Amino acid sequence: MKLFNLASKDIGIDLGTANILVTIKGKGIVLNEPSVVAIEKKTGNIIATGSEAKEMLGRTPETIQAVRPLKDGVIADFTATQLMLKNMLAKVAKRYNVGRPRVVVGVPSGITEVEERAVEESVLQAGAREVFLIEEPMAAAIGSGLDVGEPSGSMVIDIGGGTTEVAVISLGGIVLSHSLRIAGDELDQDIINYIKREENLIIGQTQAEQVKIQVGAAMPLVTKMNMELKGRDLATGLPKTIIVNSDQIMIAMQESIQKIVEAVKACLEKTPPELAADIMQKGIVLTGGGALIKGLDKLLMNETKMPVYPIEDPLDAVVRGTERVLDNIEKLKTVLMNSKRRR
Repeated sequence: MKLFNLASKDIGIDLGTANILVTIKGKGIVLNEPSVVAIEKKTGNIIATGSEAKEMLGRTPETIQAVRPLKDGVIADFTATQLMLKNMLAKVAKRYNVGRPRVVVGVPSGITEVEERAVEESVLQAGAREVFLIEEPMAAAIGSGLDVGEPSGSMVIDIGGGTTEVAVISLGGIVLSHSLRIAGDELDQDIINYIKREENLIIGQTQAEQVKIQVGAAMPLVTKMNMELKGRDLATGLPKTIIVNSDQIMIAMQESIQKIVEAVKACLEKTPPELAADIMQKGIVLTGGGALIKGLDKLLMNETKMPVYPIEDPLDAVVRGTERVLDNIEKLKTVLMNSKRRR
């Protein structure tokens, strides 16, 4: 079934591991849902997508499977991704009278050609007329309001759910980039492992994510924060409640955060001196959900000796970038990945 048969409106998608955001040209963000789909095992039918499906994670009966079909920023389960995209874009199409649109999709910069084609295929199957891909750090830079076309260096760190993207941008292109498959999901897993090891308590991913958002920190906080955690006691198998603090969560995430810092430093070491001087003057732009971790900007500043600026609404940077590309597709065509491949 083709979803889009009305007047065409162009669409931008941030196909994130944790969340999918959709924007319509001229309308702004029209959908922001977790990248989760619940499928009936027997029939393969969709029961729910987005927030509704996320509620089901870890709570489904045998007959239903709730999955996150994207892993590390790329498609891990092709069929589930297709079903999820079709369902989410159908919601948008119905609400906003969308025809067969041109679609710009943000993808990780470390994506392989096979993975690129899987994304294109999924979006085309959902009924798009034409699909363009843009690297997430480029989209995040455009969404942050940077003028990517000027002959001056900018650095963007985009910490999403599945990948951390570090890129140096100049003259409408990525000069060098580093895509690290350590990001929000990995930090959640670090918290789960730490609580299991240190507190003998098993917690789920949803709760790990909540504790990361509420009390997670990259450096010790002036005022320590606490949070209650509920889980299953490893020794007795019974429910148990504990209190954790921001210092504990900082220790839990320390190793992964250090790897992100090292990736940023490695990128800076390879940056040509002229561009490094530009970055020193402008500062490093921090986007993505990871930008919300308390003290991460200060830690990066201390380690790189450069100013670091988390942007406002860092979660929306990539999708805002896709919208700006749609507004100016002829001028910004050079930043699209597959238009280079087609030349």
